[in-house]
Amino acid sequence: MPSYPAGMTVSNRSLIMLADALRQRRAVLGTKWRRLDAGRQALLVVAHLRKGETYADLARGFAVGTTTVYRYLREGLEVLAAMAPTLDQAIAVAAGKVFVVLDGTLLRIDRVGMTGGHDRAYYSGKHKCHGVNVQVLADPAGRLIWASPALPGARHDIAAAREHGLLDALAAAGISTVADTGYQGAGPAVRVPQRRRRLDPDTGRYRRLSQAQKDVNTAHARQRGPGERANAQLKSWKILRKIGCSPSRATSLVQAVQTLILAS
Repeated sequence: MPSYPAGMTVSNRSLIMLADALRQRRAVLGTKWRRLDAGRQALLVVAHLRKGETYADLARGFAVGTTTVYRYLREGLEVLAAMAPTLDQAIAVAAGKVFVVLDGTLLRIDRVGMTGGHDRAYYSGKHKCHGVNVQVLADPAGRLIWASPALPGARHDIAAAREHGLLDALAAAGISTVADTGYQGAGPAVRVPQRRRRLDPDTGRYRRLSQAQKDVNTAHARQRGPGERANAQLKSWKILRKIGCSPSRATSLVQAVQTLILAS
C-alpha cells in the first residue's frame, strides 16, 4: 500500500501534553512494553482527530494492526476527555472576561438507528439533517472557553443550555453574555438582538424596527460575530465535521478536541 509524508496544523504543545499524559497513564498501569511509545501513540490519536484518518490508514502508516489502533485511540480519547475543563472551571475563566459569547452548533452524524423512530431525537429541523447539539462558550476575541457535552440535535439551543446548567451558572456568576435570538427568554444576564415587533392590526404586517433598535442590533452583531470562530475552530477538526461513530461517543470526541485546542 502506498504512503506519503504529510503534516498537521496542530501545535507541538498539544502533542507533548498528550504524550506526557499517556506516559503517566502507562506508569500508573505498570505497562512494561508496547508496540508504539507514548509519543507515537499521541501522534496517532491527533492524526485521527485532526485529519479523520481511518483505522486502516493509521494501521498501515504506524505499522500496527487495526485492533491496536482501536485500543490506542480509545485510550487516548479517555485521557483527553478526562482533562477537559468542567463547567465550574469554565465559569471561573469566563468571570475574568468583559463578556462572553454563547452559541450552539450542530455536529452532523451518520450512524443513527432509523427503525422505530430512534433517529427523530437527533434530527434537526433547522438544519434538515441528523446531528448532536453542542453549546459553545467563547471570549470576546472568539477563543474557545468551553464546549458542552453533546445532546440530540433536535434539542433547542436554550433548552440545551438550561439542561447543562449553563444559564444558571452564568447568571449566578453575574457574567454578561451575548447570544442570538435562539436564547430569547434566557434571563437578564443574556443579551439577545431586538426582534421585530408584533403584528400591526391595521396592516397585518410586522412593525419595522426603529433606527435606534437597528443600531443596537448592529452593535450586538459585532460583539457576537467573533464567537463564530470558536464553532469554526471545533469543526476544523475533521473528526467533528461528520461523526461516523455512535452518537453516544460524540461527547468524548468533543471533549478530546476541546482539550487539544485549549492546550495549543
